[in-house]
Amino acid sequence: MRYRAITALLVASVLLLIAAAGCTAATEEKNEPVAPADEAYARGLAEYGAANYRVAEERFAEAYALYTGAGDTDKALTARNAIFRANRTYMEYPFDRAAAEAALRERVPGITDAAIADWLENRAQKLVSENETLYFSDVAGNYLYAHPDVMQKQTAGVVDFDYIARYAWAEDQPEGIGPYVNPVRYAGVERLEIPFEGLPSTGILKIWFPLPVETDAQRNVTVTNLSCPDYIVAGPVTTGDIGYVYYEVPAGAVNGDLIITADIAFTSYEQIFEDIDPALVGEYNTSDPEYLLYTKSERNIEITDAVREKAREIVGNETNPHLQAQMIYYHIIETYPYSHVPHASLDAREPKVAESTHMFETGHGDCGTQSMLFAALCRSLGIPARALGGYQMIMAETPGPHFWAEYYLPGYGWVPNDVTVAEAADRVVLPGEKRTVFKDYYAANLDSARLVIQVNVDAPMDPALPDDAALIRIVRQTAAIASDTADYDIDLLCMGCFGISLTAVE
Repeated sequence: MRYRAITALLVASVLLLIAAAGCTAATEEKNEPVAPADEAYARGLAEYGAANYRVAEERFAEAYALYTGAGDTDKALTARNAIFRANRTYMEYPFDRAAAEAALRERVPGITDAAIADWLENRAQKLVSENETLYFSDVAGNYLYAHPDVMQKQTAGVVDFDYIARYAWAEDQPEGIGPYVNPVRYAGVERLEIPFEGLPSTGILKIWFPLPVETDAQRNVTVTNLSCPDYIVAGPVTTGDIGYVYYEVPAGAVNGDLIITADIAFTSYEQIFEDIDPALVGEYNTSDPEYLLYTKSERNIEITDAVREKAREIVGNETNPHLQAQMIYYHIIETYPYSHVPHASLDAREPKVAESTHMFETGHGDCGTQSMLFAALCRSLGIPARALGGYQMIMAETPGPHFWAEYYLPGYGWVPNDVTVAEAADRVVLPGEKRTVFKDYYAANLDSARLVIQVNVDAPMDPALPDDAALIRIVRQTAAIASDTADYDIDLLCMGCFGISLTAVE
């Protein structure tokens, strides 16, 4: 609401100036005419506030061209970033109604007209722009996630669930005394490769390059052979809330493709907390800074009155924080099935919608969103909770971006869970007992096939990411890239330019 109010004031001011141009006020002072660039930018704000995102992008582009032509670099940069924001708001919604229907028929053979209508009208993620309803790019895939019985037919004989469940179904007892057991040493390479044609010709290229971070379950982190050491401005940082190294690379110093690599290694521990005794959980120190941090609302873990009410409904009369957290874990598995979500749009959109709130209100969310909603529900009850991010090798040997959650119990520490991996058991045909064992394992345990980059979403870095430069500020699973001189969305262009290879070495 604040954004819309500001937009309305800006537009009203501009239109008043336009109407008054050439008129004489009571003081006989003449109002200065509004510059065409300022007018175009104000109209862009008005169109954005009216949910006309594509038109807003066009108006901002007009303003950018006019500011650039006038040599006003500061306002040109503001207009350019507004172009990015408008485009990111709608770009993940490419389908009109007919295209969305066609995508569903192609992905879900035999789907009925009634099922399509119900999904598109009542469940699918939508965005209205220029009074046209647009549908999310994975409208069909999300239908399958919401209908596991249908997905089971497509995964039969395709998914190797024995591999996925190798930790949960392991018969061997953990080696060592818990909760951190069965260490695995991983080593590998992180690589960012930006093609020469994707680089700006002038200015400074700012790069936030992710790295492993030390945690209770991820230890002995090493980072060696970092490329371009002369251009490192901050880091490497491998402790605290997030791991990263920050570069400032002059565009003129790059000949050919820009390649940045780092050799990384770390020891990951399996976490076993399944023997928690609720009676032994201690009392929280509610004045501790970490308690205050992980029980408050954040940008994407939002505590609202509705979230508080739902959390109280889930736990009923239960007061033990461990048992409350467990009840929330199973509630999310049963009520909020995994699906893909428009992260770029959620990060760009004004007024801001928190990721946890998006899932709470729409029922849609992926690993990060599920973990954030878990954390929000826990925090609303006074249980410290957070969403960790990085990579997983539980689904396949190749690292895949992933998020999971933790909640804190005095006397035990940070207890992990992974709603998303647990829920995967519903999408394959399994004996009921094995499915239950699998879900129970991920309720308070975690495999060692992980790479942690940040211990919570929206973890701050120094220097901070510019508000409109990074495509998705919430996570740093890939490198973030910003340039004040590029007239294109370089972070979007380079989304596929970063990768990680890892091997278990001992």
